[in-house]
Amino acid sequence: MMVESDGNADATRRLNVKKQTLDDAYAVPANFLEIDVVNPLTTMAAGKKRYTDYEVRMRTNLPVFKVKESSVRRRYSDFEWLRNELERDSKIVVPPLPGKAWKRQMPFRGDEGLFDESFIEERRKGLEAFINKIAGHPLAQNERCLHMFLQENVIDKNYVPGKIRNT
Repeated sequence: MMVESDGNADATRRLNVKKQTLDDAYAVPANFLEIDVVNPLTTMAAGKKRYTDYEVRMRTNLPVFKVKESSVRRRYSDFEWLRNELERDSKIVVPPLPGKAWKRQMPFRGDEGLFDESFIEERRKGLEAFINKIAGHPLAQNERCLHMFLQENVIDKNYVPGKIRNT
């Protein structure tokens, strides 16, 4: 009986993996993008209207972002604006935002409604998850609206939609 040599032996052999050193483990990651939604602040506006905004902090070393660290304040409506812009102008599937909380806006509730601490914290977590999903998407990272949302103090709603060119 004749046995043929297996030509696949080289193809299935284990790769020689280099052991990770402590320097490798604790070095700055090759590419990173960290976004935190923190420090909710409820403000009384004119006419006894209250709103809550959140600090959106970003740190990155991705070349597509010119600014490597930024901190801006955003309201829920700003997150809605970003979501609508991305749905209209990009080819990505945009995840949902945390709910609008219509029931919390009803009068005569036994709590603070939209301004209840537990609700604000839950919404903060949802907004943080939303912005991290969006910003982590390679196609979204090129959208001008995302850059404006993360890095500009004031969102110019009259901006010209488009892609960020890496120069």
